[in-house]
Amino acid sequence: NPHDLKLSPDGKYLLVSDVGNGRVVLLDPESLERVGEFGADHQSGTHDVDFDADGRAYVADTHNNRVTIYEMDGASASLAGELSEDIRGPEGVLIHPNGMVYVAGAWSHNVVAYRNGVKTIEFKAGLSSPHDLELDANGNIWLADAGNSRLLLLTPEFKVLEELGRKAYDFKGVRYLDLTADGMIIAADKNNHVVKFIASDRTLVHVLGDGRAGRSEYQLTTPEGVEIRDSTLWIADSGNDRVIKYKFDVK
Repeated sequence: NPHDLKLSPDGKYLLVSDVGNGRVVLLDPESLERVGEFGADHQSGTHDVDFDADGRAYVADTHNNRVTIYEMDGASASLAGELSEDIRGPEGVLIHPNGMVYVAGAWSHNVVAYRNGVKTIEFKAGLSSPHDLELDANGNIWLADAGNSRLLLLTPEFKVLEELGRKAYDFKGVRYLDLTADGMIIAADKNNHVVKFIASDRTLVHVLGDGRAGRSEYQLTTPEGVEIRDSTLWIADSGNDRVIKYKFDVK
C-alpha cells in the first residue's frame, strides 16, 4: 500500500511511504530497485515525506499522530525529533522556504504550521481528511482536501486563493499531487483510479488510466502518490502494491 513519493534532494533516491509496512523504502529512481529502508521499528502507517534545506527528512508517521524528523546519511536515517502538537493522523507534510513546516491532519481535519517545532497557525475551515501539501512557484500551497474531493490553493497564512472542485474535475477522493516547472498539476484521483493532469490555465489536459481498477500498463487501482522530475513521472499505484515509472512529453 505505497502512498506518496519523494526524490531526495540529490536525486539519488526515490523515497516511498510504505503504509502497510510502517516504513520508508528507498528505491533507485531509474531501476526502481530497493536500496534501503528506515523506520519499520517505530513508524506506523507512513504516508508522506519531505526534506528541509539541510537535507533532513520529515515523515508523516500517521498512525502515531506525529511527524518524525531524521538526519540523513545517504540511504541511512537516524531519528532526530518529532512534531505532534494539535495534529491527528498526519498524512501530508511540506517544508516551506519561509521556514515553516506545514502538516495536514487527516483525522483532525486541519492543517498546522510549525516554526522551530512550535505550532504557530492552524487552518480548518471545513476541511475533510486533508492530505497532500505542495508548493507552487509563487510560494503558495496546494492542498488536497481529499474528503471534499477538491484542491485548494492557499497562501502561507492560509488565505484561500482558489478552489478546484469535484464538479469541474470529477474528483473522487483526490490524494497526493505534484507540479511541473510550468505549473501543471498532476494529481492522484484515487477513487476514480486515475491520475489527472491540469495545466496552469486550469484546463484538464490528460488523464492517465481508464477509470477501471486494473493492473495493465495504463491501468491503476486507487493511486495515491505522484512525483515528477523533468520528463519522468513516478506513481504509487497503491491498490496494486507497486510503484510505476512513466516517461512523458512535458509541453
